[in-house]
Amino acid sequence: MQIVVTDNGGQISGVPGKILELYPNVSRATDAQNPDGTPNFYKTVINAQSPWIYNVNDLTTAVSNTANNLVAVANLTVPFNANFTSGQDGLSETAIAQADLMNGWTLFQGKTNILIDLVIAGVPLGQSGTAGITGKTYNNFGMASWLISNIAQFRKDCVVFFSPDSNTVINNVGYESTDIVNWASLLPSSTYAFMDTGYKLQYDPFNNVNRWIPLNGDIAGLCAYTDQVAYPWFSPAGFNRGQISNVIQLAYNPQETDRDILYPAGINPVVSFPGRGTYLYGDKTFTQQATGFSRINVRRLFLVVERAIAAAAQYTLFELNDAFTQNQFVNMVTPFLQNIEGARGIYPNGFLVICNATNNTPFVIDSNEFLCAIYIKPEKSINFIQITYVNTPTGVSFETIENVPLPV
Repeated sequence: MQIVVTDNGGQISGVPGKILELYPNVSRATDAQNPDGTPNFYKTVINAQSPWIYNVNDLTTAVSNTANNLVAVANLTVPFNANFTSGQDGLSETAIAQADLMNGWTLFQGKTNILIDLVIAGVPLGQSGTAGITGKTYNNFGMASWLISNIAQFRKDCVVFFSPDSNTVINNVGYESTDIVNWASLLPSSTYAFMDTGYKLQYDPFNNVNRWIPLNGDIAGLCAYTDQVAYPWFSPAGFNRGQISNVIQLAYNPQETDRDILYPAGINPVVSFPGRGTYLYGDKTFTQQATGFSRINVRRLFLVVERAIAAAAQYTLFELNDAFTQNQFVNMVTPFLQNIEGARGIYPNGFLVICNATNNTPFVIDSNEFLCAIYIKPEKSINFIQITYVNTPTGVSFETIENVPLPV
C-alpha cells in the first residue's frame, strides 16, 4: 500500500494540500519486514513514525493478518480517503465524558512500562456547577478523586496536581475559602497529591481572547522548573522558585486570614503580591495528617530515592543472599544517598542503611527474599518565619547580651 498524509486545509504547514508524510510500499501483513529486517506492517510503521496520525483499526474490507493468512482484496477504483478535522473523528473535548478520560488514564497505571512524575488533573468541559454558600452541590471532584486513588496511590511514584472546581472561585466573592475547603473535603487524602486555590486569567494568543486557566498545570511546571535549577527535594514554592507567569489576574487572591483556613486543610494558596508578581505560597501535600510526608519536597525526595534504589535493586535479583551480596548492595546505595546529602536533600549524617544478617535471617533467606532497611532524615522546608526585634539601650554592649535568652 501507498499511504499519503496531506495538509488539506493548510493549518499545519500553511500550504493547503501540502504532503506531510509518505509511507510507500507498506503491507497489511502483520509479519511483513523490510530487507533490513525492520517491520513493514503499515500500523507499526505509522504509529512509530507519524506525529499526525495514529492507526487503531483496519478497514472492514481489508483486514490485516499474517502473510500466509492474508485475504486479498479487489483493487479500489478510488483511493481510500479519511479526513480528520479538529478531533471530530473521535471524542470531542467540548463534551467528552469523565469516564472516557478515566479510561485513557488507565494506560498509565503500569509503572514498569511508563515513567511519570507529575500528573495534571483535567476537568471535562461543560460539567461545572453553580457556586454559592455552604450546603450547595459541588461538582468536578470526580476526576481528581479518581486520579488520586487510581494513579497516584496505585503507582506510588508520582504526584497528582489538581485545582478546585472553577465555580468555587470564579464570581464567588466572599465564599471562596469556604467552598474550596468543602469541595476538597469530598476528595481522598493523599501525600501523593497537591491542591492549589484556583484559576488565573491568561491571554490566549491563538484565539485572541482571555481565558480562565486552572493553576495546577502551572504548579506542576514549578516542580519541573525546580528540578532544573535545584533538585526535586527543594520546595517549588516561594519567591525563589515559585513565581507563576502569564497572569492577568487571579480569580481568587487569598488574603492572610483565608490562607490560615486553607493551608491547614492541605490547600496551597497562590497569591498575587502588589508590585512583585504571583507566587505559589505553600508546599503541603493533600493531607491533614501529622506525617513527615506533609510537604511536597519530602515526598518528591523519597520518590527520587525509591525509584533509583528500586532500579539498582534489580541487579540483586537471582544473586546469592549472602554477606557478599548484602555488602555489595549497601556499598551501591550509600554513595547515592551521600550525594543527595551533599545536595542538601538529607540532613547531615541523616541516613542509615541496614542490610545484613540482622534482617536477612535464615527464615528470610529460605523464603528467597532479600531485605534492606533504609532510614532517612529529610531536610525540611521553612513554612513560618519568626523574627524578634529588641529595642536595645545605647549604653548596652552586645557582647554582654549574646547569651541572654530572647523575649518570647
